[in-house]
Amino acid sequence: MSLLLAPWTRLALLVVLLAAAGVCVLLFEPQRLLSEGWPPGLPMGTAVLLFSATYGLCTAAFVPRPLLNLAAGAVFGAQFGLAAAVGGTVLGAGIAFGLGRIMGQDALRPLLRGRWLQAADDQLSRHGFRSMLAVRIFPGVPFAAANYCAAVSRCGWFPFLAATALGTVPNTAAYVIAGASASSPGSPAFLASFGFIALSGAVAAAVAWRKRDRLAPALPRELTPQHPPVVTAAPHGP
Repeated sequence: MSLLLAPWTRLALLVVLLAAAGVCVLLFEPQRLLSEGWPPGLPMGTAVLLFSATYGLCTAAFVPRPLLNLAAGAVFGAQFGLAAAVGGTVLGAGIAFGLGRIMGQDALRPLLRGRWLQAADDQLSRHGFRSMLAVRIFPGVPFAAANYCAAVSRCGWFPFLAATALGTVPNTAAYVIAGASASSPGSPAFLASFGFIALSGAVAAAVAWRKRDRLAPALPRELTPQHPPVVTAAPHGP
């Protein structure tokens, strides 16, 4: 294997690429283009597709999704904004998943030795759709971290993308509706969306706290403490 294709070389290139993307976000703030500099006069379908593509690239470059979701609602309203935001979310997740799978999986999988890391890898590898759906529905794990953790695991492409598309709808819709109704913060739509965001965060924290012990893998049978057999004196016959 050539040096360029070595696992650690690809991982180093991935780190450099992600660092450069983060620096570009800090310097140029591309998320502002979604709400302030969007070209007027575009057909709605074209505008939604362009917004989704820009959203996906910004997400892959670590722009926070809540800001992008609010911008989607402010630009397109609730219905088209939700379609643009979900499409961009899936695209951004796919970009991150592909980069992590191609450039980081081979180097990082041998390092999965800790109890928590092995348990998370086992869940994502064996129950990819169910595990990713739970991660997406209950906010708590950062979006980018979930993408790269899934990429390092053996989770398949289809379970990952399908769970992302379905699981991000409720929380994304709340932010999009909040952005669409931001001009009237006392409206029922804004208050309901804000309440849903707060409630989902509280529920996610409660579920994570109650289920924290489930990530601990069970001890192997040979490591399970065994009590020595009790030997009793048996009477001997004549």
